[in-house]
Amino acid sequence: MSAPAPSPLAIVEAEPLPRQEEVLTDAALAFVAELHRRFTPRRDELLARRTERRAEIARTGTLDFLPETARIREDEEWRVAPAPAALDDRRVEITGPTDRKMTVNALNSGAKVWLADFEDASAPTWENVVLGQLNLIDAYERRIDFTDPRTGKSYALRPAEELATVVMRPRGWHLDERHLLVDGRPVPGALVDFGLYFFHNARRLIDLGKGPYFYLPKTESHLEARLWNDVFVFAQDHVGIPQGTVRATVLIETITAAYEMEEILYELRDHAAGLNAGRWDYLFSIVKNFRDGGAKFVLPDRNAVTMTAPFMRAYTELLVRTCHRRGAHAIGGMAAFIPSRRDAEVNKVAFEKVKADKDREAGDGFDGSWVAHPDLVPIAMASFDAVLGDKPNQKDRLREDVHVTAAELIDIASLDAHPTYQGLRNAVQVGIRYIEAWLRGLGAVAIFNLMEDAATAEISRSQIWQWINAGVVFENGETATPELARRVAAEELAAIREEIGEEAFAAGRWQQAHDLLLHVSLDADYADFLTLPAYEQLVG
Repeated sequence: MSAPAPSPLAIVEAEPLPRQEEVLTDAALAFVAELHRRFTPRRDELLARRTERRAEIARTGTLDFLPETARIREDEEWRVAPAPAALDDRRVEITGPTDRKMTVNALNSGAKVWLADFEDASAPTWENVVLGQLNLIDAYERRIDFTDPRTGKSYALRPAEELATVVMRPRGWHLDERHLLVDGRPVPGALVDFGLYFFHNARRLIDLGKGPYFYLPKTESHLEARLWNDVFVFAQDHVGIPQGTVRATVLIETITAAYEMEEILYELRDHAAGLNAGRWDYLFSIVKNFRDGGAKFVLPDRNAVTMTAPFMRAYTELLVRTCHRRGAHAIGGMAAFIPSRRDAEVNKVAFEKVKADKDREAGDGFDGSWVAHPDLVPIAMASFDAVLGDKPNQKDRLREDVHVTAAELIDIASLDAHPTYQGLRNAVQVGIRYIEAWLRGLGAVAIFNLMEDAATAEISRSQIWQWINAGVVFENGETATPELARRVAAEELAAIREEIGEEAFAAGRWQQAHDLLLHVSLDADYADFLTLPAYEQLVG
């Protein structure tokens, strides 16, 4: 008697979208279902391992390089696969969601790479998930030109040789996609985003002289990188393209991954393109993992923790050395400033800071860096041009002068800065404003002249939580307490209502955002990711 056929992938609780049948084809959905059946059980095991590791950090109060993988770190011989031509020069990368306008603007921006984001810069409404895929297909087919009906402005792609190379970022392993069920279970969002993009575009990209390239977010261990590598091997065999066509850049944006950079590259060595150094998610990860660690792990205001902080410098310099030792690209952090159309002086000061930051990264040996706005592309480009000249990268700069100890990566106390009352108020301000936009389906939001994404909300609520649980006393004599956080949040909500007017306030999700921020900031049971309870409230 033959075994029953696997139950098909089901689309649930989703309103039909225009042209969705071009993305949600039977063959593409069957591929996603196969990814789910093969790899979700391992995903589940790795998420459980995260919890176990967090408990171990709480018990020991420290982290170290893994003794069981010492042979990988000590082996001088292995290297990652050489970069494909389309990813050899990455001196400036622009980031942003995959809405139609951003797709055209990012590809036309003059940046070498566009991080096409289905993760932190995109609230995972079904519309964003499906139409974002459609926009990328349309871009590769050069049928994405459009006129904005609101402004009358036309958008069209430049010639192919002038367009940025796309590196797509799927969601992290922890997030599920509630609209797609296999065998009654939601499919991990990472496999939905990767599966649909890879299935539709792998061959198309090869024909364009490029390939299916990915940024891998929220990775916490080399075992999670191994899982991604196995996904890539299966996917390439499934569609019949050569192994190694896929290339992945891993964001080192968790503190645990910082201790496993070599191992992560090793697991992905046939598919690895490099590592990236983030800031907000990295700080969020430190708070999350060391939230029981006492005063020595209390972070100051987020804007006081720059990449020149000793423990951040240790992390970024170790990343450059690790990448170049293994032949991989080292990609620097984000310049998030959004230029003002009304205040030239604000722009002048901010542009100088961006230049100094990019000069530092290029000087430290990074091969490229991120910007959030097209106006910042020339600034970052000039910084890297000054160091690279005609060379596509500086992977030959091995940074053998760098020696970082395990303790230096978590030496938070070396930073001579402390939490402030204004830092608390800013965390509440930005947290409410970002979450409100996210609940309306917007993942990349300009707030106070900075482009903010979900990592912003994570560090904001984490700092409020940490300061309250550590009993921080601010410079004005007030102690961080739940009552103080509620008072500040009420004041900020009233200020927003006054700023935007009663009608706009009522039309938004402001009270809901206020309540959610306080929930994840004050609950004794710290939520691993704000986006998990937020997703339950996301409509669409």
